[in-house]
Amino acid sequence: MLRRLYDWTLGLAQSPHALWALAIVAFVESSVFPIPPDILMIPMIIARPSRAWLIAGVALVCSVLGGLLGYFIGAVLFDSVGQPVLEFYGKTKYFDEFAATYNDWGAWAVLMAGITPFPYKVITILSGATALSLPVFILASIVARGLRFFIVAALLWKFGEPIRDFIERRLGLMFTIFAILLLGGFYAIRFM
Repeated sequence: MLRRLYDWTLGLAQSPHALWALAIVAFVESSVFPIPPDILMIPMIIARPSRAWLIAGVALVCSVLGGLLGYFIGAVLFDSVGQPVLEFYGKTKYFDEFAATYNDWGAWAVLMAGITPFPYKVITILSGATALSLPVFILASIVARGLRFFIVAALLWKFGEPIRDFIERRLGLMFTIFAILLLGGFYAIRFM
């Protein structure tokens, strides 16, 4: 099923309405959809490199707006669904402790999820559920998603089709390593 969804999403890149399709996929991927917008961006940019920055910009704006929907889902549905489940199992105290810790590091969590293969939608919903500061959430989302989409666009604009395999197979790993090194550096500075 996931493969059919992937193929369908990839087919949207061939559509005359590909930019609109990208906007929709970027929006819903940030809160519920399992396929990342990169799947559309890559063939769109390879087909029309002159539109690389527009394509990345549309993905950025719509992804951040979709992230706000995820935040809203976490904020609104947590009270009606999540909280009663925690109360039933006697775990409300643990969630409160987790929320406090998460909010201390929330900007980093959003940044990590926004640039790595970790599902960004999980963090958007979790940010709403823990009431992470909305301005912090928005700023971290803009930075993370901007880095991710504009780096992909820049690589494709500069190198075209030959870089496609690297992006599809290894860029997520490179982003993850970068994020771990970045966080490790800040951790080392803070505690040394």
